[in-house]
Amino acid sequence: MKNRHVGYLIIGIAFIFLMIVISFNNALETIVNSTCSHGSACPMHVTLKFQETISYGLIGLLIVIGLLVSFFMKDEYATILRKEDLKDSTSEKKRKEKIGSLKDHEKIIMDLIIRENGSVYQSDIIKHTKLSKVKVTRILDKLEGMQLIERKRRGMTNIIILK
Repeated sequence: MKNRHVGYLIIGIAFIFLMIVISFNNALETIVNSTCSHGSACPMHVTLKFQETISYGLIGLLIVIGLLVSFFMKDEYATILRKEDLKDSTSEKKRKEKIGSLKDHEKIIMDLIIRENGSVYQSDIIKHTKLSKVKVTRILDKLEGMQLIERKRRGMTNIIILK
C-alpha cells in the first residue's frame, strides 16, 4: 500500500475517533453538570477539561501523523526498485564482459542457455552442441567458476540456470 493511502487511512480513523470523542465528551459534560452541586468549582469540571484537552490533543497528533505520512514520506518500494535496477544493470554489464571473453564452445553453450530463457538441462546441451559429456561438464565447471551459471541436480541430470 502506498504511503499516501496509509496517511489518508490514518486521517480517516482520526476523524472517526474525533466524532466518538466529541459525543463522549458531550455526554460526560451533561453528566457532570447534572450531578455536580458545587458549580464550576467542582473538581469534576477540572477533570473534564483535562480529559478534553488530552483527547483532542491525541486526535490532533493522529491527524498530523497522517498528514506527514501522506505528503512527506517516500514510498519505500520505489527506492528498492531503483537499487535493484542498478544491481541488474551492473551485473548485466559484468556478465556481458565475461561472455565476451569466452572461447567458442563456451559461447555456444551460453547462447543456448540464454536462448532457452535462462535454464536448460545438461543433457539438452549435449544433444544440441553434439559435444561429449566430459567436454560439456568441463565447460560448465568453468562457467560455474566464473559465476555465469548455476547447476542444480534434478533426478539423473542437472539443470543449468543462468545467474
